[in-house]
Amino acid sequence: MQADIITTSLLDKNQTLSIQKPDSGLSLVGRIRVPGDKSISHRALMLGAIARGETTIEGLLLGEDPRSTAKCFSLLGAKVSELNAERVTVTGVGIGELEEPVEVLDAGNSGTTMRLMLGILASHPGRFYAVTGDSSLRSRPMSRVIKPLQQMGAQIWGRKSNSLAPLGILGQQLKPIHYHSPIASAQVKSCILLAGLMASGETTVTEPALSRDHSERMLRAFGARLSVDPETCSVTVTGPTQLQGQNVIVPGDISSAAFWLVAGAIVPGSELVVENVGVNPTRTGILEALEMMGADIELQNQREAAGEPVADILVRSSGQLRGCTIAGDLIPRLIDEIPILAVAAIFASGTTIIRDAAELRVKESDRLAVTAAELNRMGAQISELPDGLEITGGTPLTGADVDSYTDHRIAMSLAIAALNATGITNIHRAEAAAISYPDFTATLQQVCHPN
Repeated sequence: MQADIITTSLLDKNQTLSIQKPDSGLSLVGRIRVPGDKSISHRALMLGAIARGETTIEGLLLGEDPRSTAKCFSLLGAKVSELNAERVTVTGVGIGELEEPVEVLDAGNSGTTMRLMLGILASHPGRFYAVTGDSSLRSRPMSRVIKPLQQMGAQIWGRKSNSLAPLGILGQQLKPIHYHSPIASAQVKSCILLAGLMASGETTVTEPALSRDHSERMLRAFGARLSVDPETCSVTVTGPTQLQGQNVIVPGDISSAAFWLVAGAIVPGSELVVENVGVNPTRTGILEALEMMGADIELQNQREAAGEPVADILVRSSGQLRGCTIAGDLIPRLIDEIPILAVAAIFASGTTIIRDAAELRVKESDRLAVTAAELNRMGAQISELPDGLEITGGTPLTGADVDSYTDHRIAMSLAIAALNATGITNIHRAEAAAISYPDFTATLQQVCHPN
């Protein structure tokens, strides 16, 4: 693509991404690969660190969040080789053998790192750990995992009545519980299951709906005694147990692929193939939502890699999409993709309603408020609901100055919206995309072609 259509500039370490659609229009064409799945990358590093022996990870996401996980577990005594996408080696210490570090453990911007790590640290009797994160993470709720851990006997202290980081953890011999989670959250579920690895007996988590199951798949592969009851949305782990290092192949992240699926659907004349994407059924809500909207999407070369279903995904532009309602049990399976789904809804006929997504208010930003505010700056018609959004489709977008609020998914969603806007869109603090997709801008330049 011409260099003056997508440009970047730096001011005081903040990056501005500028996008201007040419008068002749543009289309997206090509075959691309997205970074490794963030959820699987985190879990591979963590389980490798607490397993016995060596774990090899192929396709690890090299974003800032997994780097935070790798650094924390290196400080805890695991040996982690230099991070690269080809092969990372983790030499684990075994369950219950993490060291008490001199330094504070810094989870950066990663809620997954902090919440899952709390379950592991809380189960190491007699060892004290201090955990913090960046300013965004220090404002995000930790009580959703701290409360069930306290029911297991954990001792955790933090700000705002033990709900916010920085946190102090004094490890204890935990007891098993049956926890009925009020929300369908893979982070909550995974934290409790990880804590249950060292508890004597059965630790069960029951959710109101099925959340992503990467932890269950990987725990089972590493040798944990684990059972799943899909009818009651319950998972049980039996401890104490020991894990054994494994070879993990990380598929492409469907949350990252979602930006290209929407871009291909809304930009006329586009045809993209996103290769090697994880299509775990607990993560494919984005495909179902786009199908309801009339997108032309096809799964090709379906296969399995290290226990995870994988496919290449073809998307073609297919005329105007149509509005729909996205709610209920579908939400946990596409919670991270709602900002980019809102972009798709702008270019759909009719009204799109998104409900049951209040969880988005406590992500890296208040994603409901920020999605509505920043896209409305470009001319969209989006109203906030207490637990979602109402998007009136069919309104043309105009370039504007917008802000990512240091949220990677907001930054990339605004960039995709800008591809269909007239004029120049300046996305401030666009460097946030590197948290999950370091090469996003380079890939955008690769696939965009002026007509």
